[in-house]
Amino acid sequence: MARPRTRRTLFAGGVLTGLMAQQLVLFAVPLILFQDTKEVSTLGIAYALEWLPNLVAFPLAGLLADRDGGVRLFRRANLARAGALGLVAVLCLVTPSWSTAVLMANGALLSVLMAPVHMAVEKVVPQVAEGEDLARTQSVVQNMELLSMALGPGLAMVSVLVLGKVWLLVLAAAMFALAGACWLPLPHRGPEKGEAGGGSAREAVTELRLGWRLLTGNRPVLLLACFNFSINLVVSTVLAANAAVITGVFKAPDSSFALLNMCVGVMGLVNLLITPLLLRRFEVGMLGVIGFTVVCGALLLLGLASSFAVYAVAFVVMLVGDAYFNVFNRTQRVKVIPREHLGKVMGSFFIINDLSFPIGGILIATVVGTAGPQGLVVVLTVLLVIFGAVFLPLTIRGFERALAEIQAREEAGSETREEACEERIERLRKEPRTETRTDILETQERLENLTERGSS
Repeated sequence: MARPRTRRTLFAGGVLTGLMAQQLVLFAVPLILFQDTKEVSTLGIAYALEWLPNLVAFPLAGLLADRDGGVRLFRRANLARAGALGLVAVLCLVTPSWSTAVLMANGALLSVLMAPVHMAVEKVVPQVAEGEDLARTQSVVQNMELLSMALGPGLAMVSVLVLGKVWLLVLAAAMFALAGACWLPLPHRGPEKGEAGGGSAREAVTELRLGWRLLTGNRPVLLLACFNFSINLVVSTVLAANAAVITGVFKAPDSSFALLNMCVGVMGLVNLLITPLLLRRFEVGMLGVIGFTVVCGALLLLGLASSFAVYAVAFVVMLVGDAYFNVFNRTQRVKVIPREHLGKVMGSFFIINDLSFPIGGILIATVVGTAGPQGLVVVLTVLLVIFGAVFLPLTIRGFERALAEIQAREEAGSETREEACEERIERLRKEPRTETRTDILETQERLENLTERGSS
């Protein structure tokens, strides 16, 4: 079995490789579609089709993650992505006239397979980091997404000169397979205690209902899901039209599209160094406020930009701010969700969270002809600022109250166990048998451990 440090390296390597492969797909597919059709609305429709199946897949993926433990699910989903993408690349090479339809269908399939990958990572992170390390580990995972935006397009720019855009899909398929292989040495963990892996359809429906019930009963997590929806709605309109705005509105070359993503990734690498310093100076909630403020300012600048240079700077700043907010997002929600139900709750959470992406694609496909992609971003950003001014303070205070209640319950439980140990010691001392001395010593040791944990 791999050592802990080796396991952490393999965990990070698998996540980063999969994200880079995803970036290759995100680089190649929009450019192929836009160059084939010359229609911004096509990108919006493709973006919606890519995200709609995700809404159905996430609850089931969360259920599978709870039953599986995460590691095996990650491997299988990445191998499936590799196979699907390889088949699509062959079809595009053999029958180029089918490219648009095949790529749209493949986007929907990859969307379904992305859900178990995402939920597997969500499930495994708390297994490798607890306490104060949780926020730092979540920031590493979040910033790896930005880092992949540098390494992925950088690799794409070099490869496209030699291979062509379609062959990038073959390269991405190989990288998905490699991502799954990275997790082969990781130990497979079964369900958490109390989470038996029932297999009937009725049991699955019951567990999915439990996930929704736990989500709706957890006020701060439900508020966070709605808040994420509002942010993602504006960001998704930017991402859906990004290729068309860069190469169409600003008449920039394809290489500028890749260079922009590389700049975002470089900032992700910088964030890996900066975020731990920020976490020492600011609480996680304040980091969320900073991230949200940066996102809103950058979105307004994106909508009003009149040149590619201004647009590029705003795009980079937007995703950096989003990374800061997501450190708060990822860290706080894990703390207040029972670990044995994490997958089920997060599966329901992501239905609300990711519903914004297909809606953003539909808006681009339908409204962009009237307001233009940048005008739409300005209108949505103004609404986001109003929404955030009301709901962000409520969300932060909700988490503070929930964490205080959890801490109070843990302290009460610790005191109850201490009292039970003290009563047992007194009872054993009154017994005449000399054999009870060993029991007394063992009980005293347990009591000392409980006291030490309580004081820490």
